[in-house]
Amino acid sequence: MTTVNTNFLKLTANYLFVDIARKVKEFKEQNPDTKVISLGIGDVTSPLVPSVLNALHSAVDEMGEAEHFRGYGPEQGYDFLRRAIADYDYARRGLSINADDIFISDGAKSDLGNFQELFSADARVAVTDPVYPVYVDSNAMAGRNGEMKDGQWDRLLYLPVTKENGFVPELPKTRPDLIYLCYPNNPTGTVLSKDALKMWVDYALRENCVILYDSAYEAYIVDKDVPHSIYEIDGAEKVAVEFRSFSKTAGFTGLRCAYTVVPSALAVRDGKGGSVQLKSLWNRRQCTKYNGCPYIVQRAAEAVYSPEGRAEIEKVIVKYHENASRLSKAMEAMGLEVFGGVNAPYIWVHVPQGMQSWEFFNHLLHKAALVCTPGVGFGKSGEGYVRLTAFGSPSDTDEAIRRMKAL
Repeated sequence: MTTVNTNFLKLTANYLFVDIARKVKEFKEQNPDTKVISLGIGDVTSPLVPSVLNALHSAVDEMGEAEHFRGYGPEQGYDFLRRAIADYDYARRGLSINADDIFISDGAKSDLGNFQELFSADARVAVTDPVYPVYVDSNAMAGRNGEMKDGQWDRLLYLPVTKENGFVPELPKTRPDLIYLCYPNNPTGTVLSKDALKMWVDYALRENCVILYDSAYEAYIVDKDVPHSIYEIDGAEKVAVEFRSFSKTAGFTGLRCAYTVVPSALAVRDGKGGSVQLKSLWNRRQCTKYNGCPYIVQRAAEAVYSPEGRAEIEKVIVKYHENASRLSKAMEAMGLEVFGGVNAPYIWVHVPQGMQSWEFFNHLLHKAALVCTPGVGFGKSGEGYVRLTAFGSPSDTDEAIRRMKAL
C-alpha cells in the first residue's frame, strides 16, 4: 500500500491564513450586509502603475506576433530583467552582485519554501519567533523539525524577537546550519541596524552557517542606518542568500514575480570532504522543477526599474506609509503599544491587557467587522499581539480607525 510522506501529517491542520479566511467567510455569511475591512493578510490594494501596465500590454502584443513570440524562457530568468536588477538594486548601492547570480521566479514564498531542498535532511534550522510560517512549515515537510511538543518543534532553534530584546534576535547557543532572517520583519514590522545585521553575518562566517535572508519589504525602508541588502555587510556574499519580491514593492501579488540572489562565493560542504557552490545546485534544481516566470511578467517587472516606473511606484509606497502612520498613531491614541510601521508596511500591536491574540481577533471581527492577524499564529512569542497591515485603501484605513475608536 502506498504511504504518504508522514512529515506532512505532523503539520497543524490549517495554514494560519486559511484559518483566518474561514472565520471571515463565516462572519460574512452571517452578516451579508456588513462591509468587512481587512487589515490582516498582507495583500496590496493599489492597481499596477501605468508604466508596468504598458509594458505588460506591449509584451502581450509581442506574443501575438510570429517574429516576437516567446516560448519556453530561461529557467534563470531573461537577461534584460536580471541586468536591470543587478544595476538598480545592487550596483547603484556599490554592491558587486552579478546578473548571473540572480534567479527570477514566480514568488519569494515559492523560493523560500523550495530553497531548503538543497540542504541535508539533518540540517539544524534557526528561525525567529514570531516568524513567517513558510520557513517553519517547509522544513517540517522535509523532516528537519523533529516532533511538535507544546506548540514548538523540538529540533527547531527558536530565536525570540520581543519587546524585551528590542526585537533583535540573540545569537543561538546551539549552532544551526541554516538561519532564516526577515528584515524589514514580517510580522513585527521592525528592522535590524547595520551593526545588528553585521553581528549575524560575522556569526555565520565564524560558524559556517548559511543565512536565508528575506528582504521582501526592502522598498519600505526610510531610515539611513537600516541596510537594504544583507550584501551591504562585508563577507555576506560568502554566507547569505537573499530573497526579494515585486509583490509588495510594485503590486505583483496577482502577477507573480520575484528573485533570489545566490552569490558565486557561497559554498557549502558536499559531504565528501569538499565543497560545492549553492548557486550551481539552485540552478540545477530550477532547471529540473521550474519552467521560468512568464515573459510578459518579466517585461512588466523590467518596467519597475524605468525612471517613470520608479516614480509611479514611489507614490504608491508613500500612500502605504501614510496608512501605516495613521494606523500607528490611532492605536497609540487608544492606549495600545505599537511597534513597526515605519520601515515596513506592518504594525505590531500589543492587544489590550487581559486579552489574547485570537480573542482580540474575534473582538475586532464581530464588533467592528475588521480583520487583523493574531500574533500567536506566527509563534509563541507572538501571543498578546496582532499584526495590522497598511495595504488597504486610504478610505478603508480611515474607516477602520473610526470603527476601532468606536469600540
